[in-house]
Amino acid sequence: MAQIEVKNFQQPDETREFEGKGKADMVTLAGKTVGRGTFEPGWRWSKNVKPIAGTEQCEVSHLGYCVSGRMRIFMSDGTQKEVAAGDAVAIPPGHDAEVLGDEACVVVDFGEISEYAKRT
Repeated sequence: MAQIEVKNFQQPDETREFEGKGKADMVTLAGKTVGRGTFEPGWRWSKNVKPIAGTEQCEVSHLGYCVSGRMRIFMSDGTQKEVAAGDAVAIPPGHDAEVLGDEACVVVDFGEISEYAKRT
């Protein structure tokens, strides 16, 4: 019989520090990874995660909920969208992103996040 699993982001299974301006806390439940990204003011994927990922753009598919703050997403085709507290968002691979304003953006991500900002 399957068991109920409960974990708390205050005690994550793993914390992945960005190259400055934030981190991703990870928990694994039922074999799936859930991430909580804390993106500080001034954070941009191309500056703070690209050196870790080693790709030109973020190639992770995200499915998330924005808890606080705001972020702008830049797709490789030139389209842009803003995400703010209370928004649910699906972001396909092939993007960059940046925090807007002076408040940290916190996003809980249920997407294909297991390898996000993972150092090899």
